[in-house]
Amino acid sequence: MLTSLPKGASSGAPEVTPLAPRPTVAAPGGDPSHPSSATRRPRRRLILGLLVAAVLLLLAVAASFIVGTRDIALGTVLDAVFAPDRSVTDHTVVLDLRVPRTVVGLLAGLALGLAGALMQGVTRNPLADPGLLGVNAGASLFVVAGIAWFGVTSALGYVWFAFIGAAVATTVVYLIGSLGREGATPVKLALAGTALTAALTSLITIVLLTDGEAFDRYRFWAAGSLVARGLDSTLPLVPFIVAGTLLAVAAARMLNALALGDDLARGLGQNLVTARIVCAVAVVLLCGSATAMAGPIVFVGLAVPHLARWFTGPDYRWILAYSALLGPALLIFADVLGRILARPGEIEAGLVVAFLGAPVLIALVRRVKLVGL
Repeated sequence: MLTSLPKGASSGAPEVTPLAPRPTVAAPGGDPSHPSSATRRPRRRLILGLLVAAVLLLLAVAASFIVGTRDIALGTVLDAVFAPDRSVTDHTVVLDLRVPRTVVGLLAGLALGLAGALMQGVTRNPLADPGLLGVNAGASLFVVAGIAWFGVTSALGYVWFAFIGAAVATTVVYLIGSLGREGATPVKLALAGTALTAALTSLITIVLLTDGEAFDRYRFWAAGSLVARGLDSTLPLVPFIVAGTLLAVAAARMLNALALGDDLARGLGQNLVTARIVCAVAVVLLCGSATAMAGPIVFVGLAVPHLARWFTGPDYRWILAYSALLGPALLIFADVLGRILARPGEIEAGLVVAFLGAPVLIALVRRVKLVGL
């Protein structure tokens, strides 16, 4: 925009330099929950992508019901789901083995996908996930303590130790990252999380080396598997995941504000302490539940938010919605692939998802330049 000379001004007045338009950082009215208009995606495209993600999740669930070490016809699988008969062996296999592991995959994938998106948003670090910031390590250490010292063997028993460990790790990382004049910056949080993970992993190893029985139980849980997780010990964890999901939804607008930077977020009226506390509680609930159910599965929380961001742009309201669908789809597809690759045996989903997630993340990095979040 050019600034015109006042009427009647002398022709000898100094020349005025044109001013470049300022970029839009928030929607009219100062609402920090709206990203820049230059980076918005058409709403129709976002809804269509969400429907595609939902279809992928349905296909993953169907494949999980159908594929296994025992060949069962599709019609028999449908009968087992909608008209079960316990006297039929194939129905029992579907109901007692495939349905529970699919439910675990849905819940754990949802929790890990949302937790990864929250952590990347609150730290503005594209490499943040529950594994990097020490949350998984904290949960794992306390679960190991429960196994070795208290004889805990069920997911419902693991969850309380996982919650405490995740909360302790999150608090320690935040306190360490907050030291100094600049407060909790993304880089300091990442460094604190990496250091804490290394320390906690060493403690886990020490405990396991001194207790052979605990090591035998831990090694199957730590691989990240959906097998042998019954519904009786899984369904009681649903309220925790629901609570974490609701907090994640409530945090979406806060994350959009935090993405603008701390100073601008404060200027727009955002309470940074409240935003980080809400996100931290949600991450503890989600990661603790997922870790208790399926073990310390890595890479879902790292890769899924980037895959979602590829379609949605920077708006966390859509990133969280996509992550809630893509997380369980990725985990269940990994579990199904593990059944196919090692028939008649199986490969744990936690191992397969790492091989699936790494190429996806590399492709995203090569296609899209990752910037500060």
